[in-house]
Amino acid sequence: MCGRYAATKDPATLTAEFDAIYEVGPNKATAEAHTPRADYNVAPTKNVLTVVQRHPRDADGNVLNDEPAVRSLRLMRWGLVPFWAKDPSVGNRMINTRSETAKEKPAFRKALARHRCLVPADGWFEWRRDGKKKDAFYMTGPDDASLAFAGIWESWRDPKADADAQPLITFSVLTTDAVGQLTDVHHRMPLLMPRDSWATWLDPDREDVTELLAPPSLEIVDGLELRPVSDRVNNVRNNGPELIERVDRERQELDEGALFELPSS
Repeated sequence: MCGRYAATKDPATLTAEFDAIYEVGPNKATAEAHTPRADYNVAPTKNVLTVVQRHPRDADGNVLNDEPAVRSLRLMRWGLVPFWAKDPSVGNRMINTRSETAKEKPAFRKALARHRCLVPADGWFEWRRDGKKKDAFYMTGPDDASLAFAGIWESWRDPKADADAQPLITFSVLTTDAVGQLTDVHHRMPLLMPRDSWATWLDPDREDVTELLAPPSLEIVDGLELRPVSDRVNNVRNNGPELIERVDRERQELDEGALFELPSS
């Protein structure tokens, strides 16, 4: 999987879709100012909404394991920073995690066992290489329902910061082998979590989710649309609905070729 996807739904829509709550905290104005807006070109290091399920805590911060876990939206930065990292820049190299080896890697195994999340997305971008040329594609579902990427998250505290400083919450998207029609575009894909697996994946009391780390079924993958799109998505400064609009690749190539035709003498 590459490092770009689209996430355009507002918190109200996502809370209904994922049966979650969204707590903005005591300073509502500040929280809403930092809530991501419709983003057609989500890139690493951006803050995005994810879905987690956690037991509540008491006033002293102690986990109340006897209380039911609550599913909620949480704002996180894309690019996992392990709790033991000395510098947050390591997150720039951990935007994706191979599901096949996550249990074995020190950077990911604790998060896989205890800190799992879902990453809502309208769809994701991938590039198909043909020689030196790369064509952009947008993979999206057949309806307006969000895709749910399987993710893991961590909380990192700067050892040089004050004790009461807020931790940095980051995540990584799990990837797997591409299957079905997606193999025509790229050999990897995000691990898509079907709705009937959401509760198990998010369950904070369950550590072993090995059975959920397999590639998605052909039924799910074949239901996706592989849409050729403009290479404008290559530039993170471009951000608008035109990035996910279908393009006629043959027509585009003809138009581009016409620009370089020499005038006849």
